[in-house]
Amino acid sequence: MFKVRIIPHWEITQSDGETLDTAVLLTLLRAIEETGSIARASQSVGLSYRYAWGLLRKAEALFGHSLMQTGRGRGTQLSNLAEKLIWADRRVAARLSPTLESLASELETELGKTFGNPAAKIRLDASHGFAVAAFLRQAGELGLPIDLRYRNSTDAVAALSRGESDLAGFHVPLGAFEAQAMERYGKWLDPKSYRLIHLAVRVQGLFVNSGNPLGIESLNDLTRSDVHFVNRQTGSGTRMLLELMLNEGNVLPAQVNGFENAEFTHSAVAAYIASGMADVGFGVQTAAQRFKLDFIPLIRERYFFAVPNESLEQPQMQRVIDVLRSQSFRKVVNQLPGYDATDTGSLLTLQEAFGGPKKN
Repeated sequence: MFKVRIIPHWEITQSDGETLDTAVLLTLLRAIEETGSIARASQSVGLSYRYAWGLLRKAEALFGHSLMQTGRGRGTQLSNLAEKLIWADRRVAARLSPTLESLASELETELGKTFGNPAAKIRLDASHGFAVAAFLRQAGELGLPIDLRYRNSTDAVAALSRGESDLAGFHVPLGAFEAQAMERYGKWLDPKSYRLIHLAVRVQGLFVNSGNPLGIESLNDLTRSDVHFVNRQTGSGTRMLLELMLNEGNVLPAQVNGFENAEFTHSAVAAYIASGMADVGFGVQTAAQRFKLDFIPLIRERYFFAVPNESLEQPQMQRVIDVLRSQSFRKVVNQLPGYDATDTGSLLTLQEAFGGPKKN
């Protein structure tokens, strides 16, 4: 079975046609940031010192600005321009990762057909999340083939109801907004036809810059004129939850500066803020920590995989459940900031999930 990986790649071209391929440069800059030395950085990434120095000088000539700052006792540090390049790359990766991972999965399937060995895959449509990504990695390591399409929660359960997938990943807030959220999903999830596999509990809240310089404390602060917000895309479960919470607090979307600025993943929202393009966003704690942002917890939610009843006894689906119930997977999920794997792998009816005893 082939494994396809698609990596974002970008170039910068001046008006005179001079082009800079950023791939090697960014790898070198990240190494300098970690080591504080051009010599150590070039060695760690497998470049000669002479080549690394020449690459830096070429980039500086192209931009007309320095990429390095040196000082006695401080070693070599990145300039503001170099840091902006790194943040730009992280933002590109964060925004494109769901699309590229889904495309890679499609290419794997097509390659399998071309070479006459198409593996029977579990078709997974899911809202993008860190526990989902962890499941995909563990399934891949165990040779369990997954045909992935990242899409918002509503589209995922709708596709499952049409028979276009075998599993649908979606998330539902705990507490006051649970019933309202399930009203939206319930039109596709017939309680007699589907079961739920509990993936994880996770925390959603506000992302703010380190030290919270604007003193943001709650959703009411989003209406302040000095606060610029970045949202998730229309149709995402996270945006739906945010809209429910704003409505509860009598906050209109029109009162939020930047409400229509949208990114497609939690990481992309965090990268947007970390790069200085917004002051606050809403998403899961893991993304905030990975981009060195402060996090203000607001609400907990459960993430589920919905599965048709008739699929539960199929060997491949049993393997999915075995992965989710394994101690190794639960350990990985528990290590994600803001995630709780206590009930990971539990199998429930919709009635049990939203009122009633749990069934394993």
